[in-house]
Amino acid sequence: MAMAELGNGLGEGGQHEDALSVKEAELSTYLRLGGSAEAILAVQSNLATSYYAVDRFEEALRLRKEAYAGYKKVVGKENRATMVIADNYVISLIALQRFKEAKSVLRREIPVARRVLGDCGEITLSMRMNYALALYRDKGAALDDLREAVTVLEESERTARRVLGGAHPLTGFLERNLQDARAALRARETPPTKGES
Repeated sequence: MAMAELGNGLGEGGQHEDALSVKEAELSTYLRLGGSAEAILAVQSNLATSYYAVDRFEEALRLRKEAYAGYKKVVGKENRATMVIADNYVISLIALQRFKEAKSVLRREIPVARRVLGDCGEITLSMRMNYALALYRDKGAALDDLREAVTVLEESERTARRVLGGAHPLTGFLERNLQDARAALRARETPPTKGES
């Protein structure tokens, strides 16, 4: 418990390398002493967040994928913690530009989140935002994908503003991503003028 608090405190203080060392030691301790499956998965997930914070995206992805599979087995796919881990896993996939896999995971998870947490749930809104990111950041995205991304972000941003308020960080993320998705769509819909290539 003390190691977790130290690691989390260091991470919150922006000392990500130090937090990473503490969290690696914490996972090693849990594995050596035989912690519960759920506790080990939580530590893995926290360690993955530290890897992500220091741009070690492949390691973050590996741990998040393991934690996602583990949470589904240990607490079930309809558990809120599993949905949070799924969303974090997708964030790692997007960071590594593995858009097809991210969309595949979210097509399975968003309906579960909507059913269990509702359309207005913070995790549901975050998953929908990440789905739109996977659509519009993909260089090979079709025009229809860009349009779908804009629609998803418009709906999600309105819901977040109504439910969470304009000052909530997720509302701000949705708003910025909506602007970026609209710009990507405009760029694709607007043909270049003569002399441009």
